Amino acid sequence: MENVTSEVSNPFGIRYYGRAVPGYGDANADVHVVGDHPGRHGGEGTGVPFTESVAGVRLQRVLHAVGLLAEPYADRPDCWNCFCSYAHPEVWRIGERADGSLDPDEAAYADAERYLDAELRAVNAHILVLVGDRALGYGLREHTALADRLPTEAAALHAQEVTGRGFLLVPVAEPSGWTPADERALVERLETILDRDYRQTKGVATTVG
Repeated sequence: MENVTSEVSNPFGIRYYGRAVPGYGDANADVHVVGDHPGRHGGEGTGVPFTESVAGVRLQRVLHAVGLLAEPYADRPDCWNCFCSYAHPEVWRIGERADGSLDPDEAAYADAERYLDAELRAVNAHILVLVGDRALGYGLREHTALADRLPTEAAALHAQEVTGRGFLLVPVAEPSGWTPADERALVERLETILDRDYRQTKGVATTVG
């Protein structure tokens, strides 16, 4: 496949309203990892998703184990066949919500969804690795017919496969709460998927495996 760009940070030139942690990685990737927002999964200082956080350290270790990152951890990882995005890439400050929540409100997530939609279309991956409840909810709602039939808690579907419209979805429990068994399960699941012809997932019927 011809490279669409050699840039690894915000390769599609998306313009954000505020300070953001844009998509990062291989713009031709087959694996698109989607997390929540910088305050939860890291990257406010580096500008790279899944860095500077417990979640980032653990997730990068898994991606390295299955051959998608060159090192177990880096602030600017060398990605192969892997692209990372956030459901809400703009930096969200504690106290911006009246209840002091760490997370953006529903209106903010809805407004930011266009950024993720644009990156998903541009990368056109085959596998969506959905990290945490927010990313999983988005994936089930937008890319399967199962949003009202499957749990939206990522821990309940951790390291399983959900085949949707155009993507194979892999739900991932919040990495900060992983046990060693959770980490091993995700490594094994991704190795299994990457060892087979996962490109056949495009356009197949929606199932759960």
